[in-house]
Amino acid sequence: MLNAKKANQLAMGIIYVLVGLVVLILFGLLGYIILSGLPHISWKFLSSAAQSVGEGGGIRDQLFNSLYLLVLTLLISTPLSIGAGIFLAEYAPKNGVTEVFKTAIEILSSLPSVVVGLFGYLFFVIKLHLGFSVISGAIALTFFNLPLLTRNCENALNDVSPLQRQAGLSLGLSRWKTMTKIMLPEALPGILTGVILGAGRVFGEAAALIYTSGQSAPSVDYSNWNPFSATSFLNPTRPAETLAVHIWKLNTEGLVSNAHAISSGASAVLIIVILLFNLGARYLGNHVYKKMSARK
Repeated sequence: MLNAKKANQLAMGIIYVLVGLVVLILFGLLGYIILSGLPHISWKFLSSAAQSVGEGGGIRDQLFNSLYLLVLTLLISTPLSIGAGIFLAEYAPKNGVTEVFKTAIEILSSLPSVVVGLFGYLFFVIKLHLGFSVISGAIALTFFNLPLLTRNCENALNDVSPLQRQAGLSLGLSRWKTMTKIMLPEALPGILTGVILGAGRVFGEAAALIYTSGQSAPSVDYSNWNPFSATSFLNPTRPAETLAVHIWKLNTEGLVSNAHAISSGASAVLIIVILLFNLGARYLGNHVYKKMSARK
C-alpha cells in the first residue's frame, strides 16, 4: 500500500503527464497547420482576390469577410449575453421559469451548427428576405454564440465572492451600482475568456455560414465607406464567403489547380489570426481589468 505522500506524488505525476499530452497535441496540431501553410503565404496571397478557375488567387475578400462577421456578431451577441448573464446571476428569481430559461440556453448551446445554419436559411434568408448576406450570417452566429457567452458571464459573476456584493450594499450603493462598479470588474477575466472562446468558434465556423452568408464573395470597393452602397465593403446585405467556408469549398470542389496550396495557406492564416486575436483580447482585457479594479 502506498502512503499518503507517495499516493499524492503519483497522482500529481499522472496529472502532469496528462497536461503535457494535451499541450503536445495542441502544439502538434498548430505546428503542422502553420508550418504547412506558411510557405504559401505572401503579401500577394493576402491582398489579392480569389479566382474560380486556373490559379486560385488569394484570400483578401474571405479574410475581410471573416473579420467583419466576427465584429458584427460580437457587437450583437456580447451585450445580449452579458445582460442575460447579469439577470441570471443577480436578478432572476429561483423558480421554475428561471430553470426553463436555463434549460433553453443549455439546449441551444448543444444544437449542431448545421441546424443553426438551416434555421437561419429558412427564417432569415427565406422568410425575412434578407438573402445570403453578412447580416444573416451574423444573426445566425449570434444564436450559435449566445449560450456560451451567457453561461460564461453567469458563472463569472457567481464566482465573485459574495463578500464583494455585501460590502458594496453595506456602503449604501444601489444594487445596480454594486453590479457595475464592483461585481463586473471582478468578473471581467471570466467574461473575457467567454468572449475569446466565442470569437474563436465564430471565426472558424463554416456550416452555419454556408446557409446564411453564402458561398460567394462578390467584388467590393474597399474605398467606399458608405454601408448603404451596393459596392461598399461595409454593406451588410451583400453575400460574404468567409475564410472557413472558402477552405471547405477548396477541399470539396477543387476547381482550381493549386487548391491544396491555397487551402494550406488559408488554414494557417485562420489559425494565426485566431491566436493574435486571443492574445490581443487577453492583453486588452487585463489592461481594462487593472483600470476598473484599480490594481497594478
